[in-house]
Amino acid sequence: MVFKFNISDKGKAWKAEGESVSLFGKTIGDKINGKEIKPELDGYELEITGASDTSGFPLSSAVEGQGLKRVLLTRGFNMRNRTSGLRLRKTVRGKLISDTTSQINMKVVKAGSKKLEEVFSEQNQSKIVEAKTEAPKAEEKKAEAPKAEKPAEKKEEGKAEENKVEAGAEEKK
Repeated sequence: MVFKFNISDKGKAWKAEGESVSLFGKTIGDKINGKEIKPELDGYELEITGASDTSGFPLSSAVEGQGLKRVLLTRGFNMRNRTSGLRLRKTVRGKLISDTTSQINMKVVKAGSKKLEEVFSEQNQSKIVEAKTEAPKAEEKKAEAPKAEKPAEKKEEGKAEENKVEAGAEEKK
């Protein structure tokens, strides 16, 4: 299972992707070693602060298990600022990370020896190089595609022909 990780530290956030079977069964609030996510994060201690499943439903620390549940919520989690006293029933998933989880949010509790900027700058540079090499290919495909006439122009031509026919019919009368 491929997870998307959002790791935040002191107002900055980094994204990473990876397979981590060791995260199955962990819950929101658990602390893990950074090495479980990426070998370069050895020495980091990360806390799971939230997650969401493949359909976009958030994991709630108040709901046990891993299934979907409709809960009555007031302010705070999964709610926008609304008038006081308003309660809404929302669908959330339990706090247990499972195979339906797609994104995991984490914060740094203890920093390691290597800075996060160094770890993730190498990853971003490789993505930028790949994007630059793929960009001309997409432009070539656009240039090769023949341009079709606009449907609006065809309709105007048809109306002009109809007007000529109608004008000719009126002259004969």
